[in-house]
Amino acid sequence: MKQKFLQLAYISCCFSLFLLLNGCKKEEYAIPTPKDELQNDALKRTLGPNIVGQQIEFVYAMAMPQAKGKLVSAEVEASIPGASSTYLENNSYYTGSNGADVAVLVGTPSVNSGAKTTVTFSKDTNAAALRYYYVIPEAARGKTVSFTFRAKSSDGSTVSYNLGPYTIAKMDMVRNLTVSDGNAMYISIADTTVYNAAGAAANPGKIDLVYVYRALTNVAYNHSLVSPAADPSYLPGVSLPSGVNRSAKEIKVFNLQDYNLARLQYGIYIDDLDFQKLDMSSAPNFAINLKQEAGVWVETADGKYRAYIYMNSVNNTTKSAVISMKRYAM
Repeated sequence: MKQKFLQLAYISCCFSLFLLLNGCKKEEYAIPTPKDELQNDALKRTLGPNIVGQQIEFVYAMAMPQAKGKLVSAEVEASIPGASSTYLENNSYYTGSNGADVAVLVGTPSVNSGAKTTVTFSKDTNAAALRYYYVIPEAARGKTVSFTFRAKSSDGSTVSYNLGPYTIAKMDMVRNLTVSDGNAMYISIADTTVYNAAGAAANPGKIDLVYVYRALTNVAYNHSLVSPAADPSYLPGVSLPSGVNRSAKEIKVFNLQDYNLARLQYGIYIDDLDFQKLDMSSAPNFAINLKQEAGVWVETADGKYRAYIYMNSVNNTTKSAVISMKRYAM
């Protein structure tokens, strides 16, 4: 019985090894045979969330045998027309000996007509790779957008390539707002704007946070974002404009250098889903002792908005900071 079992185990082992070797068999590589026709390809270059007002960058490549003719035109059609600054480059690129992109003019500047962006070739060429910059319009917020790339050659051939759909984020983004203690220190999430005292007094219902800098000796306070309704001890020496009294919830975080806001080497992105999943139920209404590259999650008092405020830089001498913000309407 034992011997029969060993025989079965041996056969099973050999069969498994056969399958393994057969599965790992290296296929012979063959150089693809070039097609004797106009061909094209496209790829999306940008990463992270697609935000209204920002660009989505693509590369559209097209080529054909020299004997067949030359390129006549290239076109991109978006399912939602891009903003007026959308364009298709009329340069093609190659990589120079130093590794840098070298531009070669191949056509006239692109023309936008509705959802289409077109470049007409002016150079006698049978290959090109053009970059397309789709500037996301307000009309695309929260929707999806797709793209059809097309090329035409002098022999009458046409090709097309589809990419997408891509989801456009609901959130907004503003960058490089300067806040300063005693001046532009009142922050509105609803407006994504910074006000001075007079502006805050004129818009008290929009003020969610107060920026304050104090070099206190008894507590690490430094650069802080505090709700107007927080305990007055968190607003030392601050006299709030009349009516400024809202209470936003805040969560202070470090090591969340969102790439869109920080524009550093980090590859972290905050997207719509992060705002949706955030639990702010037990958050306090102040965030003190903030440093450069720190961040604060914020939920407005009326629950209409959530935001992430990033500290791009701080200046103890001028008692100021530069902040950037992503905001999501709940």
